[in-house]
Amino acid sequence: MEYKDTLLMPKTEFPMRGNLPNREPQLQQKWDEMDIYKKVQDRTKDRPMYVLHDGPPYANGDIHMGHALNKVLKDFIVRYKSMSGYHAPYVPGWDTHGLPIETALTKNKKVKRKEMSVADFRKLCEEYAYDQVDRQREQFMRLGVRGDWFNPYITLKPEYEAQQIKVFGEMAKNGLIYKGLKPVYWSPSSESALAEAEIEYQDKRSPSIYVAFKVEDGKGVLDGSESFIIWTTTPWTIPANLGIAVHADLDYSVVEVNGSKFIIAAELFETVSSTLEWEDAKVVKTLKGAELEHVVAKHPLYDRTSLVMLGEHVTTDAGTGCVHTAPGHGEDDFIIGKKYGLDVLCPVDAKGNMTEEAPGFEGLFYDEANKPITEKLQEAGALLKLNFITHSYPHDWRTKKPTIFRATAQWFASIDKIRDQLLEAVAETKWVPAWGETRLYNMVRDRGDWCISRQRAWGVPIPVFYAENGLEIITDETIDHVSALFREHGSNIWFEKEAKDLLPEGFTHEGSPNGTFFKEMDIMDVWFDSGSSHQSVLEERDDLQRPADLYLEGSDQYRGWFNSSLTTSVAVTGKAPYKGILSHGFALDGEGRKMSKSLGNVVLPSKVMNQLGADILRLWVASVDYQSDVRVSDNILKQVAEVYRKIRNTFRFLLGNLADFDPTVNAVDVKDLREVDRYMMVKLNNLITKVKKSYEDYEFAGIYHAVHNFCTIELSSFYLDFAKDILYIEGKDQHDRRAIQTVLYETLLALTKLVTPILPHTADEVWSHIDFVKEESVQLVDMPDVLPVDGADAIEEKWDKFMALRDDVLKALEVARNEKVIGKSLAAKITLYPNAETKALLDSIEENVQQLFIVSGLEVAGVKEEAPESAHVFEGVAISVTPAEGETCDRCWVVTPTVGEDKDHPTLCVRCATVVKENYSA
Repeated sequence: MEYKDTLLMPKTEFPMRGNLPNREPQLQQKWDEMDIYKKVQDRTKDRPMYVLHDGPPYANGDIHMGHALNKVLKDFIVRYKSMSGYHAPYVPGWDTHGLPIETALTKNKKVKRKEMSVADFRKLCEEYAYDQVDRQREQFMRLGVRGDWFNPYITLKPEYEAQQIKVFGEMAKNGLIYKGLKPVYWSPSSESALAEAEIEYQDKRSPSIYVAFKVEDGKGVLDGSESFIIWTTTPWTIPANLGIAVHADLDYSVVEVNGSKFIIAAELFETVSSTLEWEDAKVVKTLKGAELEHVVAKHPLYDRTSLVMLGEHVTTDAGTGCVHTAPGHGEDDFIIGKKYGLDVLCPVDAKGNMTEEAPGFEGLFYDEANKPITEKLQEAGALLKLNFITHSYPHDWRTKKPTIFRATAQWFASIDKIRDQLLEAVAETKWVPAWGETRLYNMVRDRGDWCISRQRAWGVPIPVFYAENGLEIITDETIDHVSALFREHGSNIWFEKEAKDLLPEGFTHEGSPNGTFFKEMDIMDVWFDSGSSHQSVLEERDDLQRPADLYLEGSDQYRGWFNSSLTTSVAVTGKAPYKGILSHGFALDGEGRKMSKSLGNVVLPSKVMNQLGADILRLWVASVDYQSDVRVSDNILKQVAEVYRKIRNTFRFLLGNLADFDPTVNAVDVKDLREVDRYMMVKLNNLITKVKKSYEDYEFAGIYHAVHNFCTIELSSFYLDFAKDILYIEGKDQHDRRAIQTVLYETLLALTKLVTPILPHTADEVWSHIDFVKEESVQLVDMPDVLPVDGADAIEEKWDKFMALRDDVLKALEVARNEKVIGKSLAAKITLYPNAETKALLDSIEENVQQLFIVSGLEVAGVKEEAPESAHVFEGVAISVTPAEGETCDRCWVVTPTVGEDKDHPTLCVRCATVVKENYSA
C-alpha cells in the first residue's frame, strides 16, 4: 500500500489560479442569462426600500479610474443592502447634454454645424450620446456592477425631459425663475454663459496696471488737482469703467509726490509707495471714504466721467483701496452700479471681441486688447505702473480656456429666496465625511443666484414663450403642454416647430393681439438637467422613491450635482432629495500626481481588468481610504493581487477539505466542539460582526484588512496549519476531524457571503463549488449571522493568551532553525519552563498542545527560573528547542520513537498504523 493513498488530502475543482480576465466574463454571461438583477429584486421586493441614486456620468469617452472607483463603491453598498434586509434597486444613469458632445461632433467627427438646422444637429448629438452610453455601459458591466443596465435613466430621454420641464415650471410658479441683465461667467471659447459649477481655477499670467483718474468735480472736498489711483489685472475692462468704489469707513490719504497729488487708502501708503517707486512722497490731507461719495473723476481714455461710490466690497488686501468699477464686467461692480444708477456697459461680444462701445479697440479679442489699451493709457499720461503677475484665474472647465465676466440677459434661479430652506436641508442631511456638511453649507451660504441659461444647441430648451410686446409667458397651461409634447416627441420638437405650434391649441394672450408668439432659444444649464433627476428619475420610476437614502459621488460634486439637486429639490418639494451624502476623493497615480496622457501615468480600468481582472480592481477600491484622494499604480495593484491570492487560496483550502463533508449528516453541534474549534467560531463571529458594521459605516478598508488578517493569521497561520494533521491523517469520521470540518464549513459559508459585495465574481465561483446549498448564486442569500457560542468571552480571553504563548514558541523555533538546530518545526522537540500563570493555562487546555504547536515533541518541565542558559526567555515562559528523538513517519511526518513498533507498517508511527488498519485494511 502507498501510504500517501490513505491521506485525506484536499480534493476540489476550484482552481488555484483565478484567471479572472477569462473567467469573469463567463460568470457575467451566466448572470445575464439568469437575469440576476431581476432575481435579486424579486427576492427582496417585500422588504423596506433602500435607494442609492446614481449620479450620472457624462456620456463621452471610455471610463477612467475615477469612474471605476465611484461605480464600485456604489456596488459595494447596493449589494450589501440587498443582503441585509433591504430591497435595494440600482438604476444607473447618464448625463448626455452639453458642449463636449457638440465639440466631439464638430472637431472629431468634422460635422459642419453651421450648414445644418439646429434640429438636425441635435439629432446627430443624440445618436452620438447613445453610442457613448452603450460604450460606457459595457465597461461598467465588466466591472461587475449589478444594476438595471438595460433600463437606465438618460437625461435626453423624453420622459426625463418632460419631468425636467415640470421642475422648471414649478420653480417659476414659486417665483424662483427670472430673466435679468447682470454679469455672469462667460466663456468666449464656448460662446456661452457658465454657472459656478462649470468654473475651475488655473494659473494665468496677466498685466498688472496702476491707472490715474483725474478729479473733475471734487464736490467741495477735493480741489480738482488730485487723481484717484486704481489697480487692475484686466486692462481690457478700462473702456467699460463707469466708476470708482471706496469704503466709507476707511481713511484715504491725499499724497503729494513730484508735484502731483494722488488719492489712495491710508493703510496702503507704504505698499503703493514701494510699488510705484515714490520718493519723498508725503501725505497732505486725510479724509474718510464717506466724504468722497459722489466726487466725479474723468475717464482716462474717453470724454466721460467716473463716479466715486461707497462699497462694502472694498478692502485693503491688495491694490489701492480705490476700486475700478465696470458694471458690465463684475458682480460687485454691477451691484454698486445699480445702486448708484450707472448704466450696464459691456463692450465685449459673445466671442470675446471688443465692440463699437470701446472706441479705438473695436474687433480686438479682449485679451489682445490689453496691450493697445495700456499703450493708450501711457499716451494719456494715466499709466503709473505696468507689471505682470501670475495668479489664479477662472477657466471654462470644458475648454480649459479663460473666462470673463460679461453682462448679458440670462435666466436665473433665485437662491436668495430659498437660501434659509437650503441651509436647513443641509443641516438635516447625514454627511460622510462630516466635513461635507460644512463645505456645502458654506457654498450655499455664499452662493449668488444661479445662471441657468446657455447659448448652445444641445440641451433641454428653456420652455418660455414671448408675446408680441416682449412679455414673458410661463404658465401652468404652457408648462403642462410643453412637458406633454416633450414626453411624446422629445425636446427636439422645440426646434422643429414654430412657437404657435408649441402652444396649446387656441392659446391667446393679451400681449399678442395678432396671435404672434416667439420662443426662447437658450437651453438649460446641464446642471439643471442632472439636478432634476430626483423628479425625472426618483419620482418618475415606480421602482424608486424620493428622497433617496444616499447620493455618492466625487468631492467635486459639492459644487455640482449635490448642489444643483439640492436647489431644485428644495425649490419644488421644500426638502433635500437625499437623506445622506457620501463623497470620495480623486484617483491619482502611485506618486500622488493627477493622471494625464502627457505624463504617461494613466491607469485604465479596461487594462487592469484585461490583465488582472475586475475583482482585483474592486479589491483595490476596498483597500483604499477613498474619502481622501487615492493612489493607484501597477505596483499597488500587484500588492492587492497578492492579497487576493491569499484570500482565494483560503477558499481553495476550505473547499478542498470539505469534499467528504455533508453538513446534514457530519456536522458537530457547537456545544460538542473542542474548545479550540469554539475559539475559531468566536473569531469567525467577531469577523462577521466587524465586517457587517464596516459595511454599515461605509468603511470598506476595514473589511479588506479584517478579511485579509482572518485568512492569513487566524486561519492560515494557526487553525488551518495545525488542522492539516487531523484533516489529512485521522480517519474520515473521527470526531476531531468532523469538528474541524464543521468550523471550516461555517467559515466557508460566512466568508463567501461577507466578501460577495466586494468580490462578486470570486464569491459566486466559490458558491458554485459548495455542496448542499440550494441557491444558484450567493447574490441570492443574506449576510451571515453569528452562531452563539456559550462562554465566548472567556474562551476568547483564554485562547488569545495561548496564541501569545504560541507566538513565543514560533519565535524560539525560528531562532533554532536559523542556528541549524532543526529544519522544519516537525523536526523539533520543545521543552517549556513556564511561570505559574502560563503553567495554569497549559494545564487548562484539553487539546493536543504538541499538535497545536506543530512540533514532534513537547515537555513541560520546571519553572521558568530552572530553564537552561540556552533557553529562549520570554515574559511568561522559557523555551528550549532540541531535535526530536526518533524517526520520521512516512505518513504524518512526525518524528517519533514509535515508528516501526507496528510490524505490519514498519515506516509508520503507532498513530498512523492504527488509522490505516482501522480505515484501509482489506
